[in-house]
Amino acid sequence: MRVAVTGATGNVGTSLLHALAGEPEVEEIVGIARRVPDRAWPKVRWQAADVRSDDLVELFRGCSAVVHLAWAIQPSHRQAELAATNLGGTARVLEALLAAGIPSLIHASSVGAYAPGPKHRRVDESWPVTGVRSSFYSRHKARVEDMLDVFSTEHPGVRVVRMRPGLIFKRGAGSEVAGLFLGPAFGRLVTQRGLIKVVPSHPGLRVQAVHSRDVAEAYRRAVLADVSGPINVAAEPVVDSHVLGRVFGAVRVPVPAMAMRLAASALWHARVQPTPPGWVDLGLAAPLMTTDRAARDLGWAPTVDAASALAEIVEGMAARASEPTPAMAGD
Repeated sequence: MRVAVTGATGNVGTSLLHALAGEPEVEEIVGIARRVPDRAWPKVRWQAADVRSDDLVELFRGCSAVVHLAWAIQPSHRQAELAATNLGGTARVLEALLAAGIPSLIHASSVGAYAPGPKHRRVDESWPVTGVRSSFYSRHKARVEDMLDVFSTEHPGVRVVRMRPGLIFKRGAGSEVAGLFLGPAFGRLVTQRGLIKVVPSHPGLRVQAVHSRDVAEAYRRAVLADVSGPINVAAEPVVDSHVLGRVFGAVRVPVPAMAMRLAASALWHARVQPTPPGWVDLGLAAPLMTTDRAARDLGWAPTVDAASALAEIVEGMAARASEPTPAMAGD
């Protein structure tokens, strides 16, 4: 079996390469990224390509499945550029998949695709995927879900799996995550963990997380299993202000949602930090998910709890940890 992976050099991509390399049924992995590493990886044939513009058909040809991870969240001030990758790039992946005759697509969706939902009960994969309007990330994830609805209707012979994980953490993603979400000023705060004395507390600030290695295992199983449709992926416990306080050794301070949003907006517009206020809205609105289908249809269960995964990424940011790919270097 040959498997192509777009966005193969990022947080999930690097974990997935390791997971697929350890799978006896997988003989070769086509690792696709705009910038490829200068070192060899087990079973990986690197291909430098941009999903927005380069020929993907020949890269996909002969594969049994394509795992589509390529996605952009920066530069957040140039959203047309992000849409070109997230929406235009995905459309080109679908076109190339058909032209190359690939029977399976495993797509990286997200909890961010869901409409606002409950924080004190769990929703399954039938919850509406209309997104959170103020978040470009959420809008793009929801738009791609619409694209996949049309694609699956028009091409029922192609197996399409939509993985919907929560926040994805691992130590080696420390530099990448700090660069994407914090920027230099706030990144320095994390490198000096004792400087973080307080964390915000709000009843809606309850999100789910999962270790990158566990997400990769879910993808590996989805490549091999006879499943299709959406699958939620997350670990316990729910990450709230209590978990944040324990991880950072900080005091919980109640903060109104509007205050969090205004602060994020002001700092983003001033280009002090790279995360637009829509991420605050998404964190406060995204529902909590059940992972029953992942357990039932993939036989999947997390091996790392969410609090430990969070602690690992915080330690990774403090240590400026990375993995040997350009994307993971945090630049």
